[in-house]
Formats: sequence, C-alpha cells, structure tokens
Amino acid sequence: MAVERALISVFDKTGIVEFAKRLAALKIEILSTGGTAKLLREAGVAVRDVSDFTGWPEMLGGRVKTLHPKVHGGLLFRRKHADDQKQAAEHGIAPIDLVVVNLYPFEATAAKDGLTAEELIENIDIGGPTMLRSAAKNFESVTVVSDPQDYARVAEELETTRETSLTTKLELARKVFAATSSYDGKITMELERLSAAQGVGGTAGHIALAPKAALPERVHISLRRQQELRYGENPHQAAALYIPAGRAPEGLAAAKQLQGKELSYNNLVDLEAARSLAAEFTRPAAVIVKHNNPCGTAEQESLLEAYRKALASDPVSAFGGVLAFNRVVDAATAEEVAKLFAECIAAPGFDAQAKMIFAAKKNLRLLELPAGGLEPERELQLKRILGGMLVQEPDLGELKDHELRTVTKRVPTAEEMSTMRFAWKVCKHVKSNAIVFAKHGATLGVGAGQMSRVDSVKIAVMKSQQSLQGSVVASDAFFPFPDGVEEAAKAGATAVIQPGGSVKDPEVIAAADRLDMAMVFTGMRHFLH
Repeated sequence: MAVERALISVFDKTGIVEFAKRLAALKIEILSTGGTAKLLREAGVAVRDVSDFTGWPEMLGGRVKTLHPKVHGGLLFRRKHADDQKQAAEHGIAPIDLVVVNLYPFEATAAKDGLTAEELIENIDIGGPTMLRSAAKNFESVTVVSDPQDYARVAEELETTRETSLTTKLELARKVFAATSSYDGKITMELERLSAAQGVGGTAGHIALAPKAALPERVHISLRRQQELRYGENPHQAAALYIPAGRAPEGLAAAKQLQGKELSYNNLVDLEAARSLAAEFTRPAAVIVKHNNPCGTAEQESLLEAYRKALASDPVSAFGGVLAFNRVVDAATAEEVAKLFAECIAAPGFDAQAKMIFAAKKNLRLLELPAGGLEPERELQLKRILGGMLVQEPDLGELKDHELRTVTKRVPTAEEMSTMRFAWKVCKHVKSNAIVFAKHGATLGVGAGQMSRVDSVKIAVMKSQQSLQGSVVASDAFFPFPDGVEEAAKAGATAVIQPGGSVKDPEVIAAADRLDMAMVFTGMRHFLH
C-alpha cells in the first residue's frame, strides 16, 4: 500500500530535515508536533500540526499531544479488515502510514548532575513509545522508523515504489520493540532512586531522588547481536558478540578490524584481558595474553622497549598469544612483533609503515581501538549460573598512599616501591591464585590459577626466563603461610606487596624480616575468578 501520510515527532533531529524533504517531494502529507514541526517549517517543509489533525490542542504542559483516537486509530486500524475500515470511516479516522519517532534521552537525563525527581519523571516519554508500539503492532500496514540510520533505506524504497516492503516493515517493527523494551528497563532501574516521603500533620508528601544504588533491585539488559563469531570456546559451540541495544558500540566492541581472519569467542576474551591491562598504564606499555592471563607485561619509555621486555618475560607462552598496546604502534615495534606468531593485536592505532609490515601476515587479526578504548570497564559485571545471574561492581580499586603499610623492619627502596606498584597492577589481571615477579617496570614471572599460593610462586619462578635476583613479588591475596614468601626469597625477590589479613600474618612478617625482605600491606585484595 502506498504511503500517503506520515507522522514525524523526534527528539534526535539528526537527518530529519533531509528525510522529510524526500517525503514531501513524494507528496506525502506530514503531521508533526512541537519542536519538530517548527524545525521542518523553518526548512521549508509543509507540515500539518497534529492538533489540527485531531481537533484537540496539546495540553497538560505537553504531556498530551498524540494520545488521541485519531492518531492511534490511524495507526492501528487494519487496512484489510472490513470492520476496522467501517469503524475508521464512521469516526473520521484517516490512516497514518509512516511513523518517524525517537524518544526523550531518558538515560542521558538520568545521568546528569543536580537532577531533580521532577526532571527525571518529566523525561519519561509516554506519547513516543505509545505511537511506536501502535505502529509496530500494525507493521503490515504501517512503516515505523525509530532510528535515523534507517531514513535513507526507507526513503529509497518509497522513491522506488511509493511503499516499503513487508520485510523492511517487519525488521523495523522488531527494532521498535527492542528499543521500547530497553527504554522501559532503564526507567524501571532509575525509578528505584525515588522515595515517597509522607507529609506530616496533614501536609502533602513529596518525592525525593537518591543517588544511584551500586546494585539495583532489578537489572534490565537489552542486547542486540553485532557480530557472529567463528565459534565459541570450542569449534562445536556457536557464538556471537552482542552490544547494548540502542547504543553505539564502545570499547573493544567498537574496535575496527583492519585485517586478518574472522574473530572467535576466545580471541575477544583474550583481547579484552589484554586491553584492560594495557589501560592501567600511563607510559608506553605492551601486554601479551595467553589463555586469558598476562604472560608478559612491561611499561617503559618507548613502545618498542616495552614490547621487548614483555616478550622476554615468557617468550614460550607468548607464541600464539594476543597483544595489546596503549600507544599507536610504530614501524620499529611492528618489525619486532612481526617476528612472533601472534593471533591478534589491539592498539589505539597503527602507523602506515606498521600496517604495511603486518599486511604480510594475512591471518593476523589487527584491531584499532576507538577513542576511549583504553578506559577501564565501569559497567556492572555479570556472570551466568544455572538459574540466576551474579552481578558485581567492576574492580576499580587502586592503591592509595595513606593506606599502604610497611610491616617489616626494612622499608622498601624507591625502586622497589615503584616496581611493586607496577606488579600490583598486573597482579589484578591474573587469575587467582596470582603471583607476579617484576623488575624495572616489567614482569619476570607469572604464576596463575593455582589452588595453593605457594604453587603459584613456584610456577612463576619456573616460568621465568631471567634471573629473579633483586625482583619484587606481588600477590593478589594474603599469604596464608610463610612458605610462599620463603620461596620468593629463595628465587631472589627482595620485596613483597600483598593485601595482608591472614591469621598467620605475624609468621609471614617474621619470615620476611628473617630474610631481610621489605613487605607492604595494601589492605585490598584482587581476586579474579
């Protein structure tokens, strides 16, 4: 059926003038409201006010504009249904064939500083979602556009045939219900911030707005598939990358793949592990990850030196690994990296020469991180269990000088303290039980994922390809017994950073004193499971 009438009412006005002009050129009548109508008129597009169409003015401070039978009747009546046609004619309901609506930016409003309860409530869009749902329900007769990205597609179809295909209508309707579902979920979570204070002595109560809870009572997640992956953790498992519906991709999900084979589930898991560790550092840093654990990390004055030292930490494990850098990769670094067989490399960019060097390795996956791609993850973390979901805040804990406590007789040197801070950052990204040996801003040995802490120490020593003499050691949780510290000292470590908090702390400290080691307690644990 040809499109004869469109209703346009948008908050995000990106591309709307051009789209409306293309509709007007097809002699499609345009209904509109408020700021949208004003913008279109100023651009020379003929517009009919919705209040003129319905015969009712906007009222209640703009809360009621499109909530009218002539609007929703025009959207919902089934064009091929005889009774619907009869009733529409009896009540003077004209068909609305195209709806172009997007919603108040509720999420952005809710994140504003100084927000009041009234502002939060008034930014709950009612008319918009109602029109979208009405049009989407009747998608066989009505085309509904909720995303400016779809304007060109719809305009092209209309210019070709004066109508949109059923396939397009169905796809756009699905998009609408995903958008309104996500919108309602955000409102549900934000309304938890409201509390009703009862009036005293007959006075009226009022609504108060509290800060966001760290863990809301309800968590609503709406995702859309962005990319199918080669496979999951194993080739017999299907997998895909999903991103929050209604939002542009961010972080690793927004990385541009410059070359290489299709990504797998494990590639992205390892890339995120590498990216998140690289984001910890301010100076040039290189990270090599294997099976979701960093096997080599370094922070140096140049990216090339950082890579060389990261690789020297465990060159055997680095084979087939995933790399991340926190600087644009230059030619010199690329030449060194090209000597290693790597699965993937993520960085904020690659200079022209680096791209040419990597182009010779056609299977190497090269990912360019977007602006903000080296920021720490701040969203709630979710992990599925049978019958439920575990939710926690991200681990954003950082060392604070006033909380660090030297517990041994010997105080760490400035060099030891600097390296311990580096090792502590790396340790946070190693699977528990985690032990990291480091020296001069680079890891020397990493022990990960063991059932006993002393075994993690032994494995870190075994994995090291260099002397550990004069190194420092970081532990993600307390040493339950002195044996872990004794093993570290035997390997050559001179200082230890750990959370403390064990009932055996006095024995552990005594062992460090006996071995002339410096030991610093952080008071903070960094388990990673």
